Amino acid sequence: MRIATLALLTTVLVSPALAADLDYGVLRGADDDYVATAPLIDWSGFYVGGHGGYSSAALGFNNAFQPIVANALRNTVAEIEMGASQYLATRATHSGGASYGVFAGINYQFEDVVAGLEADYTYFGRSGSSFDRIARFRITNDGFLTTVALNGQASTEIEDFGTVRGRLGYAFGNLLPFFTGGLAVGRATVSDTVSVQNYAYDNAAYTANQTGGTTTYIKNYGYSSFSQTNPPGSIPAPGTLYGATKKVTVVGLAVGGGIEYAITSNFLLRGEYQYVLFNDFQGHKAELNTVRGGAAIKF
Repeated sequence: MRIATLALLTTVLVSPALAADLDYGVLRGADDDYVATAPLIDWSGFYVGGHGGYSSAALGFNNAFQPIVANALRNTVAEIEMGASQYLATRATHSGGASYGVFAGINYQFEDVVAGLEADYTYFGRSGSSFDRIARFRITNDGFLTTVALNGQASTEIEDFGTVRGRLGYAFGNLLPFFTGGLAVGRATVSDTVSVQNYAYDNAAYTANQTGGTTTYIKNYGYSSFSQTNPPGSIPAPGTLYGATKKVTVVGLAVGGGIEYAITSNFLLRGEYQYVLFNDFQGHKAELNTVRGGAAIKF
């Protein structure tokens, strides 16, 4: 019994000491050899890619016809008494279709925050138009039965546009949600034209001739063929076209946001929404909403 008790005490006392002398360095490695796990994706770097999607343009024309008609009929009773320049009205319209282009930018990553600068080009090539036509007549103060007939057309075509924007996002590994905003520049073709007919005849002389007696010459203007015996059946001259078509450069603001996904460190996919609001140009307005996808290579 004494021998067994001494053997048990010896085992209990000696085992901790032996355990303390064991070296596990071979298993865990040296403390200064430990390296933290590297992030899966480094978003920093230059990238270039292409995009495609759908753009919708909201187009406005203010009152593009008014100054054209007012200038064409200046110093006439049609404008002074009848206010013909107020007759026509424009209406806003929408135009949409496929859009596509390229983009390039550079990112800088600060821990999980990613900031950068990006430029893009988008081809759109869509247009929208507003039409209006009206004719009015009245006996003006000079005794003439005066008629004004107007036919107006206004149109805007957004050919293409580009933006330069800052980007700010937050990286969740391979996923990067981001917001963006900056300046936009585009090319547009605007057209504002009005066909104007203004014709009249001396209604007082015509009425007097109907009562019999002496026949009075009926003064008139604006006719290609005038009948002294039947003025209402006379043929007015074709309308004169006023206005112009111009190519203009438009500027504005661009904002948007999206999500980018890194398939690898060098190949990126994205989905994005972009809103562009151009300043008024030549009396026209335009704003664009674009939803698109894209792919890029990062260097």
